[in-house]
Amino acid sequence: MPAAAIRARARAEMINEIKTIARRHLAAEGANLSLRAVAREMGMVSSAIYRYFPSRDELLTALIVDGYHALGDAAEAADTEVADRADLRGRWLAVCQAIRRWALSNPAEYALLFGSPVPGYAAPQETTTAAARTPAVLIGILADGLATGALARPDPGELPGPVRSDLATVRDRLFPGLPEALLARGATAWIHCFGAVSFELFGQLNGVIEAREEYFDHQTRQMADLIGLPDAG
Repeated sequence: MPAAAIRARARAEMINEIKTIARRHLAAEGANLSLRAVAREMGMVSSAIYRYFPSRDELLTALIVDGYHALGDAAEAADTEVADRADLRGRWLAVCQAIRRWALSNPAEYALLFGSPVPGYAAPQETTTAAARTPAVLIGILADGLATGALARPDPGELPGPVRSDLATVRDRLFPGLPEALLARGATAWIHCFGAVSFELFGQLNGVIEAREEYFDHQTRQMADLIGLPDAG
């Protein structure tokens, strides 16, 4: 193997080790990451770690991008596993359940993505690109429903004028052909899905709801009704 390839492999392995340790720190301390603390755990001098991540923010960005891609993998796999592509409701429910499972399995990463903003950190564009993978799954479900006629076009009059204008701008830039009112319903359902996950993960349901999975399923079915996703068959 050429020397350059060996060096590249060694660098990639070191970066992965740094991120693995940083995730442990996230789980223990939240987003208050310290490059010095990570270097200390690795047995490195603090200056050495800056060759891989020149700042805390660059390490946070790498963890955020990884988190969004992992969540996107989970959502896309759940959608793909629904064999009947015409089962729009089944696809929506599968994706929502996959998001919840990922969050419960990776609470620190979920909190980094959807919890309180990290003081002093401004996310670069690369995080936005990674974050778009998961909502793109929902957009695919909506687009498939429109294309087959299984999903009705809502009355545009159900939206306030300023909201319709905002969503038309978003639609024209990112989702050509998607009616503003349907985009609004999808966005509302999407926000509710993540709100339900956050309420469970961050303890707001403690002492209130014990049947967490059943309650989540109930909520996501209600959101399917809001979108207008038909029952299979």
